[in-house]
Amino acid sequence: MAFEEYKDILVVIEGADGKPAGVSLENVNAAKSVANGGKVIAVSTCEACAKTAIEFGADCAFVVEGAQFEVYNADVMADAVAQLAGEVKAAAVFTAATPKGKDLVPRIAAKLATGCVNDVTGMELDGENIKFATPVYGGGIISDVVIEGSRPQVASIRSGSFGKAEPEAGKAGEIVKKAITVADDAIKFQVKDAVEEITDAVNLEEAEVIVTGGRGMGSKENYEKLNELCDLLGAQLGCSRPVYEEGWISRAHQVGQSGKIVAPKLYIAFGISGAIQHVAGMIGSGYIVAINKDEEAPIFDVADVGIVGNANEVLPLMIEEIKKFK
Repeated sequence: MAFEEYKDILVVIEGADGKPAGVSLENVNAAKSVANGGKVIAVSTCEACAKTAIEFGADCAFVVEGAQFEVYNADVMADAVAQLAGEVKAAAVFTAATPKGKDLVPRIAAKLATGCVNDVTGMELDGENIKFATPVYGGGIISDVVIEGSRPQVASIRSGSFGKAEPEAGKAGEIVKKAITVADDAIKFQVKDAVEEITDAVNLEEAEVIVTGGRGMGSKENYEKLNELCDLLGAQLGCSRPVYEEGWISRAHQVGQSGKIVAPKLYIAFGISGAIQHVAGMIGSGYIVAINKDEEAPIFDVADVGIVGNANEVLPLMIEEIKKFK
């Protein structure tokens, strides 16, 4: 394979209501850091999202059109991205490390007979390849992964791993509308009905401050008291897996390997022991404050500040002191 023919990078843009997800705009910036002379091309089903991606650094964009894209289907989207990657001879394809993005990555890679990496937290050029850094063993080790011998290199990138570029309002960039049809035999499942989950107000991936409660809060009533602290700090409310499983709050708030991967500037954990599955979802946080009555709790190993005490006793004291400060 003549690698010099493969230069451009496709960035799949996730979005809703005409607004791209913040992590997708971060991925545009990530792509620019390893473009190596190629173009960064945004791929979206929404023209408004494509225009915003260009303002944040993409050189141009494809807007995918067709009746098959009116309702999201991973098989349909993966096939469309694979078609575009083959058309432009893409060196790499990046998605967000969201449930949708991580679902797309292996599908795209399989269609193009190439390799893929999920949950990338860093990358750099390594000769003619990209060297991807990705956490393994629950985030305890960072592994370097290189996809050799094939193109494109397909990866999903975690939110918070790369900052967004400063937007250039009104920046011009070519937007090409692509009418794409996906063959019936390439679609392995059909979406018969969609039930909308109320998650619009739960944007953990882009939150700058997250307050999270675990089983150590003791009850749903105690857990809900964290909302007052969230209001004071302008924070989003998160939870550990046991809290969701107890039915105290919806799964949209869950942080961890089986929930959402977050990287806020400030992460405050009340009554969370620090199981490796939870820590893997928040280890990228800028500053971590942990409150737990067990001084041997693993959460203290990753915390910048640890408070040994009953979470339900510390919470009102913290609220009182923040009110004084404000």
